[in-house]
Amino acid sequence: MSAPAGIHQVHPPPPPLPPPLPPPPRPRKTKSRRPAWASKLDMYAKVPADLMEGTKSGSYLSIISLSTLLALIFMETRAFLRSDTVKNLSLDSNRDARVRVNFNITMMDLKCDYVAVDVVSFLGTNQNVTQHINKQAVTADGVRKRYAGRNLAQSDVVLKDDTVLETIDELHENGEDAISLDATSLKFARREYDFLFVDFFASWCSHCQALAPTWEVLAEVMSEAAEDSVDADIDENREHEYSEEDYNAAVKLAMPAMIAKVDCVTHRELCMDQMIRGYPTLRLFVHGEMQFDYQGPRTVLEMTNWLATKEEEHKEDGDAKIGEAHEIARDRLGGDSRDEMNSPPERPDAGAKSKEEEEWVNKMHRYRRRQRAEWHDAEHPGCQLSGFLMVDRVPGNFHLQARSPMHDFAAHMTNVSHEVHHLSFGSAQTIKREVQQGHTLVPNGFEASLSPMDGNVYITKNEHEAYHHYLKVITTDVG
Repeated sequence: MSAPAGIHQVHPPPPPLPPPLPPPPRPRKTKSRRPAWASKLDMYAKVPADLMEGTKSGSYLSIISLSTLLALIFMETRAFLRSDTVKNLSLDSNRDARVRVNFNITMMDLKCDYVAVDVVSFLGTNQNVTQHINKQAVTADGVRKRYAGRNLAQSDVVLKDDTVLETIDELHENGEDAISLDATSLKFARREYDFLFVDFFASWCSHCQALAPTWEVLAEVMSEAAEDSVDADIDENREHEYSEEDYNAAVKLAMPAMIAKVDCVTHRELCMDQMIRGYPTLRLFVHGEMQFDYQGPRTVLEMTNWLATKEEEHKEDGDAKIGEAHEIARDRLGGDSRDEMNSPPERPDAGAKSKEEEEWVNKMHRYRRRQRAEWHDAEHPGCQLSGFLMVDRVPGNFHLQARSPMHDFAAHMTNVSHEVHHLSFGSAQTIKREVQQGHTLVPNGFEASLSPMDGNVYITKNEHEAYHHYLKVITTDVG
């Protein structure tokens, strides 16, 4: 029902709210009875929660601190588990007087006869090493051939025939029997003579000078054999009807082997074409083709025996003539027959005197050396040297160089390119074996440092060029 106009309705005020109830009474804590000094010793006092308030900078600092702590723990653990190399400088305590050098090296273009091993130290030691070294011939294709022998000692070399007592001037008084050749006459001689034995020499070469009288006597022996052959064709009851010129021509045609010589100082290009690297080089041409270089003892009997052997290989028995020259040389100089030279000597009885035993040893030594010389040098351009040296533990060096007790060399024709298969010092292989078997711990790269040159190839591309290798060797103890 609406109120009448002009009349206002008045509402009474709301009643007042009742007063809030008082909080319930808190339970009273029972205080423990303890002395006051005990409360002061509380090490685990609590901080009121109102005083603990997290901040953004505090969170960042906490994260950084935790990361740093974890990183330190990781690095310290890794350092503890890792082995490091520690270097320090100390005096060498090794008291060994000598050190062993192990090597296996191939000279690619140098024959075994032309390679020498020398050792030089700062103590003044300078020696040619012959023990504990083997030489193996290598073909141009890199194929290793049969055993060649050891490094020659000076006592194994026969440079000249001591039974030839005349000087070269005395032998030339009645003319030269060893014919001097040049490029043109060498071609002619190769066509005309079945056997042409040429001494390629240099006038400055001391070995060539020592050989000259022996070479001239060898030529005289061949000439005498040819004269005997011509005289045998003439009726014994009458003088030959040849003029002196015809007789000399017949003697040359009957020559068992033409003995000639070429001066490589005068005919340098000719010797380069013939690949002459050492003087003297004694080369045999058979039917115009180069066949052999003589490597045996340089005596008249040894060379005539060698020539007769080559003649037997290339001619029928009825045509062999050099054997007669050997008998002429034997009559002139004395010595063994071909049968005695080419057969092993019979050993004397067990009760024989020491002099007879010594003579047998010398003959056997000459026989074996003669047999080793029987091979084709054209198949052996290189040489592999292997073995070990015992050197003084002082600064020094050892040389693999082009040097021969029987030759002097043309430096511009000498190629000393080489490959190092192995080079180490001391007992490197024993140490490597211990490391590979896990018996000892060594730093990384230690095994490679024991033989750092293994497998390296060194090629010389220019004349008068050779490599020098420098290594620092230190005592290594592995435990």
